Amino acid sequence: MIDKTSIIYPNVIMGKNVEVQPYVILGMPTANDNDKLIIGDNSIIRSHTVIYAGCEIGNNFNCGHGVRIRENVKIGNNSQIGTNSQLEGYITIGNNAKIHTNVHIGQKSEIGNNVFIAPGVVLTNVLHPLCPEAKKCLKGATIKDGVKIGANSTVNPGIIINENVLVGSGSVVAHDIEKNNVVIGNPAKVVKSIYDLKCPFGIIERPYFEYMEND
Repeated sequence: MIDKTSIIYPNVIMGKNVEVQPYVILGMPTANDNDKLIIGDNSIIRSHTVIYAGCEIGNNFNCGHGVRIRENVKIGNNSQIGTNSQLEGYITIGNNAKIHTNVHIGQKSEIGNNVFIAPGVVLTNVLHPLCPEAKKCLKGATIKDGVKIGANSTVNPGIIINENVLVGSGSVVAHDIEKNNVVIGNPAKVVKSIYDLKCPFGIIERPYFEYMEND
């Protein structure tokens, strides 16, 4: 279903059962006239979203309202992008990623599978803003599989957060983080291992059990 108020450029290739809600723009042209936008089966594109040409999005994609996805973004299957989030282009996102509301992801960021990014998170990519050579060292964060980033956290340019790390809300990640750690603060520091986490409600023995068992 495609709402009549939406603009779908000829360079858009959509799979089966894609829902396009009002005032969406798909396939916004780029400098490369040959760029296409590919959207997989069973996807939902909510109102006022703009997705540029040059992007490739997998099956079962789901986005909130007013999402902006610039050119050359690749998103895997079963992933979602929350309302008013912005992906600045040249980004890769794996399968089963959940990126929530008001998240900003800078160019050249890499996000793995099963990643959770809470509202208000910012992934930066410029070490020295307004430097005349800033674009030569532009580099986003690398977020490995199974990482969880709490609300309103910031990740500095070029930082690598390794597998299964949990970043506490409001943290500033200024150094690479080794896998399976919990980090909090500004700058974020390791406070424990995810193996030490306990469910405070007694519902399960350990959070993230599936990741630890397969480590």
